[in-house]
Amino acid sequence: MDRKNIVEFVYDCEDKLKKEYEEIDKISFFNSMKVLKAFHDSKVSEAHLQGTTGYGYNDYGRDTVEEVYKRVFKCEDALVRGQLISGTHALTVAMSAMLRPGDVMLSITGKPYDTLDKVIGITPNDSSLISYGIKYEQVDLVDNEFNKEAIYKILLSKRVKLITIQRSKGYSTRESIGISKLEKIISDIRKVDKEVIIMVDNCYCEFVSYKEPTEVGADLVVGSLIKNLGAGMATNGAYICGKKNLIELCAERLNVPGQAKEVGPSGTNNRMFLLGLYMAPSVVSSSLKTMTLFSYAMEKLGYKVSPRYNEVKADIVLNIEFRNKYKLIDFCKAIQSSSAIDSFVEPTPSDMPGYDSQVIMASGSFTQGSSIELSCDGPLREPYIAYLQGSLTYDYGKIAVINVVSKFYDEGKMNR
Repeated sequence: MDRKNIVEFVYDCEDKLKKEYEEIDKISFFNSMKVLKAFHDSKVSEAHLQGTTGYGYNDYGRDTVEEVYKRVFKCEDALVRGQLISGTHALTVAMSAMLRPGDVMLSITGKPYDTLDKVIGITPNDSSLISYGIKYEQVDLVDNEFNKEAIYKILLSKRVKLITIQRSKGYSTRESIGISKLEKIISDIRKVDKEVIIMVDNCYCEFVSYKEPTEVGADLVVGSLIKNLGAGMATNGAYICGKKNLIELCAERLNVPGQAKEVGPSGTNNRMFLLGLYMAPSVVSSSLKTMTLFSYAMEKLGYKVSPRYNEVKADIVLNIEFRNKYKLIDFCKAIQSSSAIDSFVEPTPSDMPGYDSQVIMASGSFTQGSSIELSCDGPLREPYIAYLQGSLTYDYGKIAVINVVSKFYDEGKMNR
C-alpha cells in the first residue's frame, strides 16, 4: 500500500466514525459549559493569574483555582497544588492522610498501578503504609465486574477505613471503570457501610463522560495535572477533591499540620492551572477522537484493541495487543517519530522506577510524562500491549495514525 492509499484508508476509517465523534463533541460541549460556569461563579479575574513565593500566604489565585475545581467536581473542597508532583504522589498523600496504624485499606479493582507497590508495601519498603502498621487487602474484578460478594464479605467481617477504586486499567487487560458502573458500586457499598471512605483514582478519566466521581458519591477523587485536566498547559501538579474534612487532612499531610491549605506558594502555576482546565474539555475530546481512530484503524488491520471504536470510553487509554515484543517496540518508535519533540529519537526498553518489567515509552512531549500529549508505552511482558493515549489536537492525532500505518507497511510489519 503506497502513501496515497494509506491516507485514503485513514480518511475512510474516519468517515465511518461520525456517530462516535458526535457523542464525543456533545460530552466536550457539556463539560465546557460546566468549566465556564465554575469560572463565572468563582469570579475569576486577571489578578488570580498571579502567584506567590516563599510561604504562599494569602495566595488568592491559588485559593481561586481550588474554588473553581471544587465547583467543577461539585464537591466541598479541593487541593490543587504544584507541590503534588504526580498522580502517584497525590494518591500517596491522600492514603497517608486517611489511614492510621491498624486501619484497613481495601482496593476493589485489584492491584493498583505498579508505582504504588512500594507505597502500599505490596513490594516491601521501609516507608510503605504496611511498614507503619496499615493493613492492605484487595478484591480483583471478575470478568470486568466488581466482585460484590467478596467486597461485602470483607466489609461485614472487619472495619475497613478506606476503599480505593482505580478507574483506569493501568498495565492490565481489564476494562476501565465507567462512571455508571462506578456510581452503582458506590451505591451498593453504602448499603453495607455508610462510614467507609471511598477514594477514586481518576487519572486519565476526567471529562471523558458527563460526570465525575464526586458527583456519584465518592468521598475523594485524585488525579494528575499533566494528564487530562492540565490539557498540555500545566507543566506539573495534581489535585485531590472531595469532602472538606478529608481535604483538610490531605493538606496537612502535604504541608504542615495546623497550616494545611494556608501555605504553599503557587509560583507561576495559577495561570497554567486555570488555562489548562479551561482548555481541558476540548483537548480531552481531541484525545478521544484520536483514540477512536486508532482503535478502528488497528482493528481493521488485524489487531485486538480495547476499547473498540464503538464502545463507551471510560478513559483516554487504548490497548493495542501485539503479542510480539518487536512489534510493540516498532509501534512505540512510530509514535515517537510522529511527535513534535524528539521525533528523531528512537525509544528503547529500559528499567523504570516503580515497575518490575522493562518499559518502552514514546513521549515526544512538551512536558515530561504528559500523557494527554500523544504518547505510548508498555511493559515488555506478555501479551505485549501498547497503551496509547493523548494528542493535544485531533489533526496531529490523525497525522500520527497515517504515519504509524505508513511506517508499519513500509517495514512489512503490519498484519495483512
